[in-house]
Amino acid sequence: MLTVGSTSRSPVVLDARAAAVQRPGWWGELLLGIGLFGIYLLVEAFPLPGREPRAHANGEALLAFERWMHLDFELPVNRWLADQGWIRVFANYEYAITYIASAIILLIWVHARHPVHYRSVRNSFVWLNLFALACFWLYPVAPPRMLEGAGFVDTVRLGHTFLSWGSPALQGANQLAAMPSLHVGWALWVSVVLARIRGGWAVQIVSAVHVAITFAVIIATGNHYWIDAAAAVVFIAAATWIAQVARPVDRVPASDTFFLHVETPAYPQHVGGLIMLDTTANPAGPTREWVQQAIRDKLPEMPRYAQRLSDYSPWRRQHWVPHPDIDWDWHVPDFDLTRPDGTPGGMGELHKLVARFQSEPLPRDRPLWRFAVVRGVEENTAAVISLVHHAVADGIGTISLMLELFDSPSLLDGLNETRRPNALQKAAAGAVGLAQLATDGRPKTRLPAGDPPDRRYATLQIPLDDVRELARKHGVRVTDLLLGGVAGALRRVAVAPLPESMLTSVTLMAAEPRPGAEGNVTAAVMVDIPLGDMPEAERLKRIARATKRLRTGTRVVASRFVQHTLAGLMPAFFHRWFARTVYNERFFNGTVSNMPGAAWQVDFRDFPLRTAFAIIPLAPGTPFTIGVLGWYGSFSMSATVDATLVDSVDGFLAEFRAVLAELA
Repeated sequence: MLTVGSTSRSPVVLDARAAAVQRPGWWGELLLGIGLFGIYLLVEAFPLPGREPRAHANGEALLAFERWMHLDFELPVNRWLADQGWIRVFANYEYAITYIASAIILLIWVHARHPVHYRSVRNSFVWLNLFALACFWLYPVAPPRMLEGAGFVDTVRLGHTFLSWGSPALQGANQLAAMPSLHVGWALWVSVVLARIRGGWAVQIVSAVHVAITFAVIIATGNHYWIDAAAAVVFIAAATWIAQVARPVDRVPASDTFFLHVETPAYPQHVGGLIMLDTTANPAGPTREWVQQAIRDKLPEMPRYAQRLSDYSPWRRQHWVPHPDIDWDWHVPDFDLTRPDGTPGGMGELHKLVARFQSEPLPRDRPLWRFAVVRGVEENTAAVISLVHHAVADGIGTISLMLELFDSPSLLDGLNETRRPNALQKAAAGAVGLAQLATDGRPKTRLPAGDPPDRRYATLQIPLDDVRELARKHGVRVTDLLLGGVAGALRRVAVAPLPESMLTSVTLMAAEPRPGAEGNVTAAVMVDIPLGDMPEAERLKRIARATKRLRTGTRVVASRFVQHTLAGLMPAFFHRWFARTVYNERFFNGTVSNMPGAAWQVDFRDFPLRTAFAIIPLAPGTPFTIGVLGWYGSFSMSATVDATLVDSVDGFLAEFRAVLAELA
């Protein structure tokens, strides 16, 4: 049984996980910086003809324009600073160092602490510098200190300021780049970024003081005209606007798009959880308004709940677009199963409701989720049916999203502590795994399935310790025991004759940190399960031998590589064909999933969670899917079967329990 830690969820943990996914690697950013510097060197190496005389002419023109406006205050300020001793030294070093230091520190801080904003911030900085470099190349401007006869003093050169053209190390620096002032530009850019991310009066005051000092310094040192600073404001506005407009759209990753492609009207691909609530403390149960408010409060942390898919195109992947007008009555419906005589409707009626939800595709013109409140299930028992499309999250992600609504620790927190293979190990495992996947074969025959399927859903609870003890007794894993029980039960209750074996898709979680609980980090491994007439202990031994492939990890790595990397290179029309070709009854007979659940007590306001059951979709053409959550001491099992294969899902679960009893 898979387990995870129960560390408490916090914004820091969430941000740390988001960092690992959304923040680019430092080496890539370093290469980008080197590339930007390379462009600067090209501008220096290949100037337009007559750069120096044009730069002086442009400088003279700017100074003449300022005089015409009676705003040429640079010279008296420069003359004053030249006689100020230590103040002049301070100004020189402020000019040489602080604008660079502040920009670098800000980029590192945003990269480390606010990765969600990093790409936009980095891109605006890149655009600002590209615009400036283009201006330096096309419109060189000599600074006031270089204009002959203007009377300016070069305070930086006078003080031999280290890290400037005043020191021998940087004698080759481009000094004909007054327009725009990148000193003011970088300092003001830092202030703009801080205002958008951090805010706060103290931060803004410190940043504004830095910008004001930088402006005063560039004027007093004779390095810029005030118009250069004004131009920097325009450049920052343009760079910030382009970074926002040109930022990549929020495309659906290839591994999530896969489930959009395989979905058909008969085989919806939404996953979810059936959550059982104890209403002893509040017999009225949770209200729809209560649940709606809980989701509203969490919308900032769950952006997919307020987004829908873009229209399908055969040439590019779909992306997420805002959908602010949420139809709350549809997304959070309310059901009361109480009979006319006032008695509870029972688990059977709840199971029928779940099967109905499983059969209804989620419309693509709205956010892909529903959260149904169900009262009158049993005495002191209510339920919530949580559904999210597979394009948003996998099974474990759906359960974690549900827990997030309940302010519970996340099932995904433990992923940050999971040891993951390095690049070389992944490459080796992927090569082996691809060869294994290519030779795994296909099912010998198909299991009977309706078109469309007549779904039946039911649940079963067994003490988790009993299941673990039984697995230890036979020297197998809990997943082996689950597969053995499923095979034995199908053998006993199937309506039609069964083949001697079935190829079963066993989903495994490929540990990976991710923001929130979005995306799919599962991979499927095919296992051939014997269905012939034999003692259940013998069937279990054969299954244990067959499931060794689950533990090598090579197929998981290869499956992830195909789903994420190769599929990401496919055009949308080809990816659609690929998904529909490989994900159906021609490649496997059914799905079995054993997932971690909460090992701690979870409460939703006044309602403790008794347990939760998985809701897993049928793959196209397959007649069964089994899901297990190891939930707070309970082996919580759910089964969705097509009536063409098994006419009584309750009978199937009863035989599953009988198989375990026989093994015990």
